[in-house]
Amino acid sequence: MTELLSLTGIGKTYGTVRALEDVSLTLRSGEISCVLGDNGAGKSTLIKIIAGLHRHDEGTFTVAGEEVRLDSPRQALDRGIATVYQDLAVVPLMPVWRNFFLGSEQGHKRWGGLSIDADGMRATTRRALADMGIDLPDVDRPIGTLSGGQRQCVAIARAVHFGAKVLVLDEPTAALGVKQSGVVLKYVTAARDAGLGVVLITHNPHHAYLVGDHFTLLKRGRMAGSHARAEIGLEELTTEMAGGSDLAELSHELARPGAGSGSVPADPARPARPAHSADPADSADPSDSAEERPQP
Repeated sequence: MTELLSLTGIGKTYGTVRALEDVSLTLRSGEISCVLGDNGAGKSTLIKIIAGLHRHDEGTFTVAGEEVRLDSPRQALDRGIATVYQDLAVVPLMPVWRNFFLGSEQGHKRWGGLSIDADGMRATTRRALADMGIDLPDVDRPIGTLSGGQRQCVAIARAVHFGAKVLVLDEPTAALGVKQSGVVLKYVTAARDAGLGVVLITHNPHHAYLVGDHFTLLKRGRMAGSHARAEIGLEELTTEMAGGSDLAELSHELARPGAGSGSVPADPARPARPAHSADPADSADPSDSAEERPQP
């Protein structure tokens, strides 16, 4: 497989804030590389560097073997790097085909401006979606009427159509249900099978493990792990992402004092009762019958 991009020892600082430090990532064609981490782990900063929004301060960034310092998203696109953000950057009231060609309209130059080829763009949109296996017969409907999963699929098909070699997906399943997430992941693998390299940013290890070939874990701007799929299982990946040692320490801190391994955790809304209660009812004569006690 051909190496598409490589980041080695990447660092990024915003004033006094160290957003990334010594982060490395390699992506090859026909491969899905997953970047996992909790909120504040540095995933968004890494996306912005790959997409050309921000320049890295340290380390090396190579695309197709050539070291680069990208200054804009247009430079990234020119090198075959397309990024699909979580908010998708679509115009909800515009039809699907207009969003598909947004910023890259086809047409003929005429005096006073550009005459767009609406029929040609409609046909191209239908064909590009069909090539990805996306069944969307009506490309004239507003894209805002599609489900979140369908909009993600249109964005992926658009990136593939316009010649992307690297596809960066920012939390594509974050706001989706189980079924819609499955649909999106299906088309992510379709992009991989088409020969693209995919960088999948997510905080969901279950989704990552379904499709990923390699996993990079970030924690507070640093790498917490880097594993090929054959080297790690889902349970271990989930534990690492959740902060295994931190989680174990928290579990120990929250454990009920004196409780055994098989005890039921106490209800936090209900205060624990002392072992030797001063409640007079506890020392009542056991010969007292229930009938003689006041009823509630």
